[in-house]
Amino acid sequence: MKRRVILFAAALLLTTGLSAQKYKGGLVDKTVAVVGNEVILVSDIESEVQQMQAQGRSSDRDMRCNILENMMESKIFLMQARIDSLTVNYEMVDNELSNRIDQYRTYLGGDEELEKYFGKPLYKLRQEWRQLFEDQSLIQQEQMTIASAIPQVTPYDVQQFLDTVAVDDLPVVPIKYQLSQVCVYPDREAAALAVKERLLSLRERIINGEKFATLARIYSEDPGSARRGGELGMASKSIFWPAFSDAAMALRPGVISQIVETPDGYHIIEVIEKKGDMFNARHILLKPQYTAEDREKAFARLDSLRTKIVDDEMSFTLAARFFSEDPATRTNGGQMADPETGSSYFEIDQLKPADYAAIKDLKEGEISEPVESTDNEGYQQGRQGNTVYKIIRVDKIVPAHSASFTNDYTELQARVQNKRQYQAIDDFMEKRIKDTYIVIDPMFKDCPFNREIWHTKVQ
Repeated sequence: MKRRVILFAAALLLTTGLSAQKYKGGLVDKTVAVVGNEVILVSDIESEVQQMQAQGRSSDRDMRCNILENMMESKIFLMQARIDSLTVNYEMVDNELSNRIDQYRTYLGGDEELEKYFGKPLYKLRQEWRQLFEDQSLIQQEQMTIASAIPQVTPYDVQQFLDTVAVDDLPVVPIKYQLSQVCVYPDREAAALAVKERLLSLRERIINGEKFATLARIYSEDPGSARRGGELGMASKSIFWPAFSDAAMALRPGVISQIVETPDGYHIIEVIEKKGDMFNARHILLKPQYTAEDREKAFARLDSLRTKIVDDEMSFTLAARFFSEDPATRTNGGQMADPETGSSYFEIDQLKPADYAAIKDLKEGEISEPVESTDNEGYQQGRQGNTVYKIIRVDKIVPAHSASFTNDYTELQARVQNKRQYQAIDDFMEKRIKDTYIVIDPMFKDCPFNREIWHTKVQ
């Protein structure tokens, strides 16, 4: 029965052809593509263009061609997801919807500006974007379903790939380092106290009549807002650290906050305007600063440890376990691991610049001089991390080389698996395009589609 309903819907579209209707003011909203029992309108494409322009991207004909092609592929995945009875991930939809609205509200300056830009009330935009993210959820699950049906690559498959690929086309594995470290932190409590004293002094000056904006330009260590007198612009509270948002939302306009601590540092805040869960505020950000004396003390301590290790009075592993102040590495003898992948091997671009500068000329087994760097605290939030002083030992260097079965099986296995999954998705799409009733309006006949088969559907 389901198949008959779908065929009937397709037949109905075939007999009605590509329809058109008029917007108010005379603008025509035209059906530019039919994919099975789904249609794509000019307004669908222009809505996507409008969102891209809101993000600062320029539009041209190729953009509209790319959008149409992506939409047609999405419709095919969506129809298959419904046939497969896949269900929407509503938690993902809610998160994506909330993020999108907050981003646009912040970028455009609030609800009124958002509604004005898109020419629709916020409730209508919520409905449209919710449907878009629900469709996206099904599309992603359908792609994962297709990809997961590909059997796990075996050692034979990897060897076959190596036997058939040209030598020049073999993946190149970049140089990798395995490293260990001993870390020492400066006196963070003293630095935090000094920063708070500076902020309290600035707060008192503002209360006594000096301009918040003037002091923010001079003293704030947030370069993005300092040049605007500390002003952040109207933005959703969700884009800030919770402590910052909570403090700002609790303030009356014109009142200067007490010191607020976030992972970025220490702030004082003045709210300019509040609208619902959005606010515009000024702030002055100061970060803990460490003195030359702090650095000298840490370097002297690390240099002493390094000398003992080099003179075989103490092993590096023992030094790390007893003297390192980095809890993530001291328990395993100082061995470093990428916080994102968990791997103990680092490519150059995965190392902090200071760490790489310290070890780039070292051989295996050698230990760097003391270096000032940063830790991984706040890594997943995109923060730089806290100041830390360290010595680094180069445990192992794997030179750059063409991938081989013996040394790089895991990387090759993942590469072959991904290639087969992408090919399966591509094959699925090519077959569905051939088997599905599709009509594309001639206005898109000159589009540089990625798939030539789309041009056979232009009528």
